[in-house]
Amino acid sequence: MEVESFEDEHVAKLLNDWFVSIKVDREERPDVDKVYMTFVQALYGGGGWPLSVFLSPDLKPLMGGTYFPPDDKYGRPGFKTILRKVKDAWDNKREMLVNSGAFAIEQLSEALSASASTKKLADGIPENALRLCAEQLSESYDSRYGGFGSAPKFPRPVEIQLMLYHSKKMEDAGTLGESKDSMEMVFFSLQCMAKGGVHDHIGGGFHRYSVDERWHVPHFEKMLYDQAQLAIVYLDAFCISNDVFYSLVSRDILDYLRRDMIGPEGEIFSAEDADSAEYEGSKKKKEGAFYVWTIEEIDGILLKHATLFKDHYYIKPIGNCDLSRMSDPHNEFKGKNVLIELNDTSAMAIKHGLPIEKYLEVLGECKRELFDVRSRRPRPHLDDKVIVSWNGLAISSFARASKILMGEAEGTKYSFPVVGCDSKEYMEVAEKATTFIRKHLYDEQTHRLQHSFRNGPSKAPGFLDDYAFLISGLLDLYEFGGGIYWLIWAIELQNTQDELFLDREGGGYFNTPGEDPSVLLRVKEDHDGAEPSGNSVAAINLIRLASMMTGSKSDYYKKNAEHLLAVFETRLKDMAMAVPLMCCAADMISMPSRKQVVLVGQRSCSEFDHILAAAHGSYDPNKTVIHVDPSNNEEMEFWEDKNSHIALMARNNFAADKVVALVCQNFSCSPPIREAKSLKTLLAKKPTAV
Repeated sequence: MEVESFEDEHVAKLLNDWFVSIKVDREERPDVDKVYMTFVQALYGGGGWPLSVFLSPDLKPLMGGTYFPPDDKYGRPGFKTILRKVKDAWDNKREMLVNSGAFAIEQLSEALSASASTKKLADGIPENALRLCAEQLSESYDSRYGGFGSAPKFPRPVEIQLMLYHSKKMEDAGTLGESKDSMEMVFFSLQCMAKGGVHDHIGGGFHRYSVDERWHVPHFEKMLYDQAQLAIVYLDAFCISNDVFYSLVSRDILDYLRRDMIGPEGEIFSAEDADSAEYEGSKKKKEGAFYVWTIEEIDGILLKHATLFKDHYYIKPIGNCDLSRMSDPHNEFKGKNVLIELNDTSAMAIKHGLPIEKYLEVLGECKRELFDVRSRRPRPHLDDKVIVSWNGLAISSFARASKILMGEAEGTKYSFPVVGCDSKEYMEVAEKATTFIRKHLYDEQTHRLQHSFRNGPSKAPGFLDDYAFLISGLLDLYEFGGGIYWLIWAIELQNTQDELFLDREGGGYFNTPGEDPSVLLRVKEDHDGAEPSGNSVAAINLIRLASMMTGSKSDYYKKNAEHLLAVFETRLKDMAMAVPLMCCAADMISMPSRKQVVLVGQRSCSEFDHILAAAHGSYDPNKTVIHVDPSNNEEMEFWEDKNSHIALMARNNFAADKVVALVCQNFSCSPPIREAKSLKTLLAKKPTAV
């Protein structure tokens, strides 16, 4: 519509004569977008972008829709027709329009600010919701190409997280067959995604989605929230399988972010566009121009290795993009190739008569040469907006990688574009991004966040997602080796989140603060989509915080989490597949107790990082890692106030230049453990072993 309608002079005249046109960046103001998208979905049964809504002067919606061609065609009214009809209705049926818009908002406000009649979920719902969601996802599983659902295929990481969580639950319960089935779906899906064209084999990272069912031809946009969440699920897969395939994919994503998406102060940018010019000086942009290749380009660049590379990545003279799948009326991808791996690498090495190590080395050299050529092409536009919520997701992924990737097998060979940096560098990235947010987007006096930054903080306040995702990132930053100050800040932000968004009577969190009268709806969001919902993440944050505290502090967090989940009881019972991460949260809170791994010792000790890596070396989403340095007075004061049992445990087990680990659950702890290998072995055992 930008090209067809908003750049059309006739459309512009109608808009300027009859309307006040306002363009909203939905990433900048997701609260505004949510109000009017909800209105359109409620009235017309569906929504999407571009979104056009016509409002009265007091901002009440009158009518709206998604795509309108400039003139009547495709069986749809043209945008000019719509403008004339809205003007006519405003002139002749104004009262009816205004009243219907006001009524719609009232009804939506009542429906979307649900409250709970009880303070916690009914017995059995957490287990049933988890099982139901796993069953529904299994029914939509694509056993041929991986993933859940059909084309277009989105890499929805919350689905992977649910299946991993469910598999772990089944394994612990001794239901090994069901656990294996869930795990195989996840592993196969992750492999297909990584081998598909939705994965950028040359520069790293993942595109937004694929238009076909086999993850081949993507919509080439790259979003920060996808990279962050996908890095985490590949890290989880590595923890479970110890297969470096998954660790290499996670490194590939994080190295792409480090190279292309980080600003001068450590801030992490939000996206790269899908479109770019085909050559320098061209004003016309095309989808995927930066990423696709002709066979002539491959031959001319790779020379003697071209045949091997073309064979490996399915490069064809006529191009490998099946236009019937893409429904591309302009045929823009004719003769172009998107890299995709269709065959097993070991089999391909045998076919070309090379040892697997040499074969991978050749592929790495080829990718490096193509990367150098591609780097001279006009780049897609970089959206250098810094969004707090998405940075929170990325902080989690970098913090986790800093310790989980210490567990990679020694001698692991990295091929381009994976850099293979010291995993400690990932912690530095996480801490720099967090420091940027604290410096530029946090008010030390009010303890409030701003939503985003570009050439300065935006006017938009922080929303629920900003607080919840950043708190989650801070908890990961602390648990994976950061200082106590990150945990203290997480608690400060949780207090502010409760002050601004918590419905203390009805339960759960609204997505916006209640201070802006121009925002007509305060919604309690629950849908776990491309991004998890703020309420799902908030519930898990509360559960994690409760596990670190004792007494009234722990009870406060746990009761808020229970009340929050009770708000969404109907969704958990009837539409579990829409809320996979909330299903995990509901199960977490139903557990009798959460496992604690307490490390006691100075962080400067040479063994600290290795034992901390061992603490995180096994997949267990119902585990909290606490590390205490008894020589640090600030830390000891904190734990004396929040959990005196932890403080006492730290004092009783502290020795200079030593690190001791204790694994605690159900009010009992293991004997002190002093070796990383022993800790990893203990944590890998079933829960009954502790």
